[in-house]
Amino acid sequence: MATSTDEMTKLSWRRFEDGDNVWDNLTEQIFVQDTSHKCPTYVHKTPPCQGSCPSGEDIRGWLQIVRGIEQPPEGMTWQEYAFRRSTDANPFPSMMGRVCPAPCQDGCNRNEVEDFVGINAVEQFIGDTATANGYKFEPAPVDTGKRVAVIGGGPAGLAAAYQLRRKGHAATIFEANSELGGMFRYGIPGYRVPRDALDAEINRILDMGQIELKMGAKVGVDVTVDQLEKDYDAILWAIGCQSGRGLPVPGWEGTPNCVSGVAFLKAFNEGRMKVTADKVVCVGGGDTSIDVVSVARRLGHITKSGKSDLPETVIHDGYVAHDTAMTAAAEGAEVTLTSLFTREKMTASEHEVHDALHEGVTVLDGVMPVEVIKNAEGRAIGLKVADCEMKDGRPTPVEGTERVLDADLVVAAIGQGGELTGLEDLDNGRGLMNSDKFYQVPDKPGHFVAGDIIRPHLLTTAIGQAWIAVESIDEYVNKAEHKRRPKVDVHHFDLLAKMNEAKLAPEQFKVEASGDLRGTSDANYAIHNYEDRSGAEVIPHDELYLAHFPHTPRVLRREEVPSSEEVLGHFKERVIGYSEEDAVNEAKRCMSCGMCFECDNCVIFCPQDAVFRVNKSESTTGRYVDTDYDKCIGCHICADVCPTGYIKMGLGE
Repeated sequence: MATSTDEMTKLSWRRFEDGDNVWDNLTEQIFVQDTSHKCPTYVHKTPPCQGSCPSGEDIRGWLQIVRGIEQPPEGMTWQEYAFRRSTDANPFPSMMGRVCPAPCQDGCNRNEVEDFVGINAVEQFIGDTATANGYKFEPAPVDTGKRVAVIGGGPAGLAAAYQLRRKGHAATIFEANSELGGMFRYGIPGYRVPRDALDAEINRILDMGQIELKMGAKVGVDVTVDQLEKDYDAILWAIGCQSGRGLPVPGWEGTPNCVSGVAFLKAFNEGRMKVTADKVVCVGGGDTSIDVVSVARRLGHITKSGKSDLPETVIHDGYVAHDTAMTAAAEGAEVTLTSLFTREKMTASEHEVHDALHEGVTVLDGVMPVEVIKNAEGRAIGLKVADCEMKDGRPTPVEGTERVLDADLVVAAIGQGGELTGLEDLDNGRGLMNSDKFYQVPDKPGHFVAGDIIRPHLLTTAIGQAWIAVESIDEYVNKAEHKRRPKVDVHHFDLLAKMNEAKLAPEQFKVEASGDLRGTSDANYAIHNYEDRSGAEVIPHDELYLAHFPHTPRVLRREEVPSSEEVLGHFKERVIGYSEEDAVNEAKRCMSCGMCFECDNCVIFCPQDAVFRVNKSESTTGRYVDTDYDKCIGCHICADVCPTGYIKMGLGE
């Protein structure tokens, strides 16, 4: 019986188009059979989610654990095993699951079926479960006696301290602020990053021991670089970008109620700024600007205020704070976000822009600031803007489209720079530091760098750079040459390590007992039909058999996004995490690109029964199926029906 139109919710997927009736590659001529000379081999490649992750997390790996495919070692729960796998690259699963814009999801091959896998939602579940269960990091190995100065206690600095301890090196963190966390604490509002969850993940790192803290210490001012070079074996600069860039328009410079987005958010996150202005205009279009306008809508303004109550007074003076009692009189603020780019090209994620609109923010896209309008007292009373068009890559105002947006506070969220007072020798002329591919400071032996001070980017980028920088530091302090970094530089699945973990390690190779060395298909000392290309190749969707995957809607996290009427004073956490059932169901949507996930297609469809399941006592991830090459005729049906692209017809002549 034919399927009715009403039941057809998704078009079917086909590997071949109508009219394709001739094999265009001689090695793939299925009907040549026993003279094709090609048999299947199992090729591990990096999935695009992982290749798109600046931290290089083994995303496929921990999704496989959550869904129940990859089993934990004896005596460990899958929840703890998923935590340990995810934190191999990034020690902040709870934080990143909440705030990372998830480039991994943009790269996800599941987008070719219906929708990406909710990777950051599963990661949040892993992190929150780890905190609830009190999981700790493995104890650090034996102390190497090496001491590394880490300048900055933000995401990059903390991730570096974590990776240094995993290698047995001691770390001293120099932090100019009173608390650790950097942009996690001072740049992102608490309703997006709950401070108890942040503190739990920071303390888990500190609990590894031999991480000394020097708080309120600004290197270059309170501590000299010369002293650090004498006291430590290496120095890692992870100072971030703490100064915001002003608008390059007339009237900005020196105007008291024109402030940077970085300073605005810091004053709020330190708990000093309790209210904002009546009319707030923020220029941006990225994630920082979204946080600014969302905070401004939540704070509101008070009608009657003295000079000390003005938001810019608190923002400019780090020792001034609003009286908490004034929040009782707060009224809603009129908040506008302007962006050079049209909405679809804004760097802020689409759902963040949608949430801001829902909260009552006015978004003007495709406009540019032209001039700050000031009154006789020198205060900004408006921002002149105009429609924008790009000419030779530069924004240019469209003549005749100028208009003035009323403003009591103008916020610039158009970029950040480093604060390099006392560190002028390290300044590359742009308020940043230079780095080579090993994250060394050029011409500064023993100096390494990671994070926004190289180039402001994502939190996950800073964490990934810190990992590679620590690898380089380890080689430097051990006087070893830097190893060549792989083309796909991420945390890869290691089959040999997995087989050791599962107590299936190959036997020791013995020359005298090996006999005929021309093949290894029957040998227990070699992994004979497995090839690891993960360091060089990311597997694209067209190498997968997408027809295997049914249309399965994404399990959406719940979010508490207040309406424009509810937003004033609303500081509840925005993202509501998965239940265990939801996390498992969402992980099951992962297509396991580039790695077997035990679907049995190759076993079922092989016409010669050449492909078979490995004995259960010898089976583990990456070793689920094998091939009897005496039976294989090279028809490559197994490769055609492999959903993950793990099987390639490459063995033989």
